[in-house]
Amino acid sequence: MNIGQVAPHFSLFDTNRSLVNLSDKIGQKIILFFFPAAWTSVCSKEMCSVGDDLSFYQKLGAEVIGISVDSPFALKRFKEDKDLQYTLLSDFNKGVIRAYDVYREDFVCDMHGVAERAVIVIGSNGTIQYREVLENAGHLPDFEALKRALETID
Repeated sequence: MNIGQVAPHFSLFDTNRSLVNLSDKIGQKIILFFFPAAWTSVCSKEMCSVGDDLSFYQKLGAEVIGISVDSPFALKRFKEDKDLQYTLLSDFNKGVIRAYDVYREDFVCDMHGVAERAVIVIGSNGTIQYREVLENAGHLPDFEALKRALETID
């Protein structure tokens, strides 16, 4: 996936087991935060940081969505426990992480097939406008670079 490419469309279940379609959201900025697994320390820190900055993202007209391979049930509990006020989607079958080229084969505890830690911004025209994929899952995204980029993206 490269900047300027049309974002692959998807339909995934949220924490209420409702189907969310990306195509229904085109027309606004969308920030996809891919994360390896709920409850891990870095993922918890990242998702809480996203929540802390949620009003900034919303003021810029962006919808925030977190995506992991955790089940909708695990994500619901994670969302409640961390008091997250944005959408979390379950890519349990790993199709979206493959489509967005953020599939990580090996992870901790001999886990296989999780999302890379990544941030992808889809512009209102449905194309990828920003992309950061972290090679080290122990690192957080560059939130400041994301914020600067969001201010210039339509």
